[in-house]
Amino acid sequence: MTLKAVLTAAALVASTGMAAAETMKMAVTTSFHNSGLADVLLPEIKADLGLEVQLLVVGTGQAIRLGEAGDVDAILVHSKKAEDAFVAGGYGTHRTEIMYNDFVLIGPSSDPAAIKGADTAASALSKIAAAQAVFVSRGDDSGTHKKELSLWTASGIENRASDWYREVGAGMGAALNTASGMNAYIMSDRASWLKFGNKGDLALLFAGDPVLFNQYAYLPVNAGKHGHVHADLAAKLEAWLVSDRAQALIDGYKLNGEQLFIFNAK
Repeated sequence: MTLKAVLTAAALVASTGMAAAETMKMAVTTSFHNSGLADVLLPEIKADLGLEVQLLVVGTGQAIRLGEAGDVDAILVHSKKAEDAFVAGGYGTHRTEIMYNDFVLIGPSSDPAAIKGADTAASALSKIAAAQAVFVSRGDDSGTHKKELSLWTASGIENRASDWYREVGAGMGAALNTASGMNAYIMSDRASWLKFGNKGDLALLFAGDPVLFNQYAYLPVNAGKHGHVHADLAAKLEAWLVSDRAQALIDGYKLNGEQLFIFNAK
């Protein structure tokens, strides 16, 4: 092999190594992924930063466990109590709020439990329980599931009969598909509902209670606990996520004229 060929091969190996170094893993919620926003952001992140972000799409609970194990470099989730515990435990360096939307209650357009006229989300769930109308729960320790459970607690209904309360142990898209097939009630984040294509006879019946506020936050994994994590790349991504560039993309992402997320990075 000529010297030129050797140098060319070495350059290719070096460039490949550099490209591989600019790859990081981030655990994200199924609601974030199902919304379609990831398809908008990831190509722009790669174009702007030369950074390929590999997503592990799971519920918030599983995303946090992946972060605790050091299996990802950062997490993007939506359950503040769990996020605060993640940072307090030393697994994450800090928590940065990025964007928000809200949770909504979906159900049959005929609304047999009459939740459309409810005053609060908790009273809407009480009406579903009183009517024993079928309700599909994510049942997967996700941020959506955690919020749903807190609302059941607020409604005072702790024991939910299995004949009308169905836990599916699945992501937001799969749970919405189940609810559509059963013509059942379900709680969803607004973005996933707007993006969902198999609505069937389902309709958005209740929204607007302040308790349904749904904040998404970015948490880098602590390299002090897991020395192999790419803290530099996680920091580079965070700087982009709080930038004007990200704000324009996030606020500009709409479906049928409706905005799915609102940027509020601090």
